[in-house]
Amino acid sequence: MQDLSEKSPPAPELSAADRIVAAIRAVPRGQVAGYGVIARRAGLPGRARMVARLLGVHSGTGLPWHRILRSDGRIAFSPDSAGFLEQARLLRGEGVEVRNGRVRMPRDSDGLDATIWLQD
Repeated sequence: MQDLSEKSPPAPELSAADRIVAAIRAVPRGQVAGYGVIARRAGLPGRARMVARLLGVHSGTGLPWHRILRSDGRIAFSPDSAGFLEQARLLRGEGVEVRNGRVRMPRDSDGLDATIWLQD
C-alpha cells in the first residue's frame, strides 16, 4: 500500500514570460486580443508594456504576434512600416478585417464588468 503522506514535488512555477507566451499562443487563429488582455490572462494585470516588450524579443519564433494589438484595435507599428504591412497581411490572411490600420476588438470578457453584466 502506498504511503499517502508522501507528496509529489510541487510543479515548477512558470515565469512571467512563459505565462505571457502561453496566453499569446492561446489566441485562436482569426481572433485578436489587446496587450492588456494578454497581461491579465497571464496573471499580470497592468503589465501590457511587458507583453509588448516580450513580443519584440520573440519575433520570428513562430509566436502569433500579429494577433496582439493595442486596446483600441490599432496596429502598434507606424503606418506604412514593414511591421505594420506584415501584421495587416497576416491578420487578413486569417480572415480578420483590417481597416485603416485598425481591427474591431472583441468585447473584453476578462474584466469584472463583463463577468457581472454579460452573463447569459
